[in-house]
Amino acid sequence: MAAVSALPSPASCFHCGLPVAPGSSWHTVVDGAARPMCCPGCAAVASSIVANGFSDFYTSRSEFAAPADLEALAPPELALYDDDGAASEALYSVEGIRCAACVWLIERRLRAVPGMRAADMNAATGRLKVRWSPEKCRPSVILGALRDIGYAAYPYDPCRHAEQLERERKQLFRRLFVAGLSMMQVMMYALPVYLADDGTMDADMTALMHWSALLLTLPAVAYSAQPFWRGAWNGIRQRMPGMDVPVALGIAAAFGGSVAALVRGHGDVYFDSITMFVFLLLASRYLELSARRSAAQALDRLRRALPAAAARMSGWPSNRATELVAAGQVAVGEHLLLRPGEAAAADGVIVDGATEVDLALLTGESRPQARGVGELVPGGAVNAGQPVVLRVERVAGESTLALLVGLVERAGQGKPRIALWADKVAAWFVVALLALTVLVFAFWHKSDPARAWQVAIAVLVVSCPCALSLATPTALAAAASRLLRRGVLAVQPHVLETLARVTHVVFDKTGTLTAGRPVLRAVQRLDCRSAEECLAIAAALEASSTHPLAAALREAAGADPRVAHSVRHFPGEGVSGVIDGLTFRLGSAAFAGGGREQPKNDTATHVYLAGPASVLARFELADPLREDAQAVVRHFRSRGIEVILLSGDEQPVCDRVAGEAGIARALGGQMPDQKLAFVQALQAQGAVVAMVGDGINDAAVLRAADVSFAMGEGSDLARMHSDCVLMSGSLSSLAECATTAGRTLAVIRQNLAWATLYNACAIPAAAFGLLDPWMSGVGMSLSSAVVVANALRLRARGA
Repeated sequence: MAAVSALPSPASCFHCGLPVAPGSSWHTVVDGAARPMCCPGCAAVASSIVANGFSDFYTSRSEFAAPADLEALAPPELALYDDDGAASEALYSVEGIRCAACVWLIERRLRAVPGMRAADMNAATGRLKVRWSPEKCRPSVILGALRDIGYAAYPYDPCRHAEQLERERKQLFRRLFVAGLSMMQVMMYALPVYLADDGTMDADMTALMHWSALLLTLPAVAYSAQPFWRGAWNGIRQRMPGMDVPVALGIAAAFGGSVAALVRGHGDVYFDSITMFVFLLLASRYLELSARRSAAQALDRLRRALPAAAARMSGWPSNRATELVAAGQVAVGEHLLLRPGEAAAADGVIVDGATEVDLALLTGESRPQARGVGELVPGGAVNAGQPVVLRVERVAGESTLALLVGLVERAGQGKPRIALWADKVAAWFVVALLALTVLVFAFWHKSDPARAWQVAIAVLVVSCPCALSLATPTALAAAASRLLRRGVLAVQPHVLETLARVTHVVFDKTGTLTAGRPVLRAVQRLDCRSAEECLAIAAALEASSTHPLAAALREAAGADPRVAHSVRHFPGEGVSGVIDGLTFRLGSAAFAGGGREQPKNDTATHVYLAGPASVLARFELADPLREDAQAVVRHFRSRGIEVILLSGDEQPVCDRVAGEAGIARALGGQMPDQKLAFVQALQAQGAVVAMVGDGINDAAVLRAADVSFAMGEGSDLARMHSDCVLMSGSLSSLAECATTAGRTLAVIRQNLAWATLYNACAIPAAAFGLLDPWMSGVGMSLSSAVVVANALRLRARGA
């Protein structure tokens, strides 16, 4: 039959010949031209054919190929996602992640997929987050691209993901065990040969020892080294050589050369070096996998903490009967019975009873916290005392724990600049290494052919860039695990790197430097209304606010039937609303329109209430300084970092708080735009600014700062716009984070310096023939082990 490469019409698929739907954007470049495809399956298959160098298939074929079977490209659950044209983001678990080179390969391959907007692989947790354009890409194509380079993926599920990690650990341990057993047995046969002087062991006995070593090496090469073979083949096939390429070439060259020497009856054999190399490299990877599992388990513990069911009290308060319902069915305003030992299914306020709650998972605080009527119990908190009744404030999907899980999902998806640099260097290093090996082999083959093979093997083995690629991700995973156990959640990847370079730390006041729980100290009447009535009006206006001053007014007012309508919030100024047909304003003196002078001796925050015609009252609220504020300020100042207080409160109040905390510079009366302008002005002068805040007013400046921190009990908006969340609610966690950042950057630099120094010394030594292959294997594996062990110190330091 004649070739059919030119047969497809503009409306038919170039791969299978079926009609192409009008408006379809699927295409694959074949022989320099964009060829139409009828479906993502054909596009994925055609891309794979071209990528593997088989484009001539389309010029020599005698008939069209069969339509691509999406079921063969993707598991059923992923193929089903193709039906949802609106889907544009997904989280997958990826099997077979072995090292940082895998991450580099996956991200580079996926970012080349048409329509792919972002692909971020988290090496610590084995999770892949992707975003794509629905009109150009589908999940089945994403999975097809992953399968092309040897990785299987599926929609992220905590239980299945944990099982996958455990399977990987067991499989890696089995390979490690077999390699270790082979190494020990081979050494039993190699050692007598090494110790024997010339003439003390005859040739037949030496040959017997070598043949026995060959048989014992086969399990290590055929079974234990399988990850290296697969990784190298996938890298070569995709023209993206990773770290597995030099490893596999080194093993293959040493094994092939040893077998050839054994068959010829002369030459060196390296069976002991091969088994030792495989064992030590698997040991370093086992250490790295342990670090990744530890990071993944932190998220799994959070996911499992929110209960699936709750005891709802539909008849409360007249009836205390309960019914078991799914946590997702609980609505705001309903009442739940929280028994001892149970976790709260949603955020709720205690309306009956008093108890102690365990917040260790949410804040890192190990001691139970007392909670009584009117106090909040966050979702995921465990009742460690007596039964209490909760009124649901936020449903399970919007609870504190759900928000925390969402933040953790965001955490670790990206990479800091130093990690990107290390990945790029390692990728180019592999290419340069292969070229160097060829040159070294050519040189020795010309000058001393008998040693050419041995030297080339030594260069391949000694210079594997495992240590370089492991230096950064392992340290970051260990540091993140340590901080999360202490109630610090680093959401963005650059937190530790940027915090180590900070020159200015800017604090908000209320809820940040202060305890965030101000109390009403006095009410000064400025009109004919009673203090109780003014307080009730203020509480009604602040009924929906999360600001600490609003909570203090509501607590002081108690229960009151007044309800405010048409409530409007003015960031940094106050709030207005309509009560009983009259408009009231609550906030600063300027906002309330009173124009009254501030008291001379200010030791409190003053909030004014104004009616339609006049100012009605002034509320004096005092907010004590946090116990650890002074120590944290001293921590930063002792390191030469300038500390600044930036607040919307009056200047006298800011000056008092700054004086108590030991801050030399305080700016009060700052509106949100002024805070933003101040931070941007510092940055324009070359400063690296860390911003610490907790409220809605801080969202813009938190986003603009080089690195930002939100208090755990602050507003949701502030936490969503910050780079790091102090879930413990303690400023000492900020100092802990700063200390860990410095140590982490120091460890990363140590690891990179060690990896660089090792390669700078070992590669020339191997190239000049000073290292035997077994010495190269020991050096490379120990180099990787040193890097991983050094990084794991971060997880245990100070624990």
